[in-house]
Amino acid sequence: MIALIIAISCEKNTSSRNLETVTIQEFKIDDVSIRAIQIMTKNKIVYAGSNGHVGDFTDRKEATSSMIKIKYQDSLIPNFRSIAFNGSDYFVLSVGNPALLYKVSENKATLVYKESHQKIFYDSMQFFEDQLHGIAVGDPTENCASIIVTADSGKTWNKIPCSKLPIFEENEAFFAASNTNIKTIGSTVWIASGGKKARILKSEDYGATWEIFDTPIIQGNGPQGIYSIDFANKNNGIIMGGDYSKPLENTANKAITTDGGKTWKLVANRENPNYKSCVQYVPNTKGKEIFAVGKTGISFSNDGGYSWKKISEEAYYSIQFLDNNTAWLSGNNKIGKMILN
Repeated sequence: MIALIIAISCEKNTSSRNLETVTIQEFKIDDVSIRAIQIMTKNKIVYAGSNGHVGDFTDRKEATSSMIKIKYQDSLIPNFRSIAFNGSDYFVLSVGNPALLYKVSENKATLVYKESHQKIFYDSMQFFEDQLHGIAVGDPTENCASIIVTADSGKTWNKIPCSKLPIFEENEAFFAASNTNIKTIGSTVWIASGGKKARILKSEDYGATWEIFDTPIIQGNGPQGIYSIDFANKNNGIIMGGDYSKPLENTANKAITTDGGKTWKLVANRENPNYKSCVQYVPNTKGKEIFAVGKTGISFSNDGGYSWKKISEEAYYSIQFLDNNTAWLSGNNKIGKMILN
């Protein structure tokens, strides 16, 4: 376990913190790249990763981890980059062909959905607040996004036909970077794309009907676009990404909306942070405090994304907040826990 210590100071008479240090505890998880995590309690998370690894981790007293390794038909080892929780069971979804969606309960994995196609590649998955409806998104196999939905807490999943979805540009797709290119609030879902186009798909009725909106995020070829999206409320949101092949560049890689995702404006353009794979609002900070993580380190904003400070060189793929003082992170062969007090 490695402790990285940096300082927290709070300015008086302000609603946002001026973070000078954070504390990150790093826990090694061997032989697994972890891009998808789900917080269960203050001391426990579940995760999905490479090499078929799905497990839970707790840091109560002594850090412990239990893991199952999923194989499909005893030969294919899935690579998991998506995880979602419905209040009782969690679900993990693989990338690549075939797409394999498992329900995991009491260390037992049950296959609940399978899809085979040479172009199939699912990227992220979430449940809605009612815990009955869930959604997963993947790259196009036709001329629209691959989107599967459930309305029975994950017992059955069905793919939305292209006739009910916006048409995609050729080479427009998604990124399986952190399980955060989907955001749900109430019955509304936003999904962020990249590649040829960097756009936002939005549905306000659990995926029954859809709109699509342009963004100013860098776009045009494969590694460019939006890697992560989050909303503080139904109106105010942020998108972030960049060019994975040029991670030190910071042009047109972050934008905010105040109208629910219809229009977006660039912030901190040509200023750091550079490429990031995950962006998340800190809960209960009125949309002011934001963290962004990626292979280029961890950055923090206390003014809604207009300005940023790099607070760690540590590389992580994803971050998820339990509350305004506690977050879990995931990376290559590691899990981190960050305390902001």
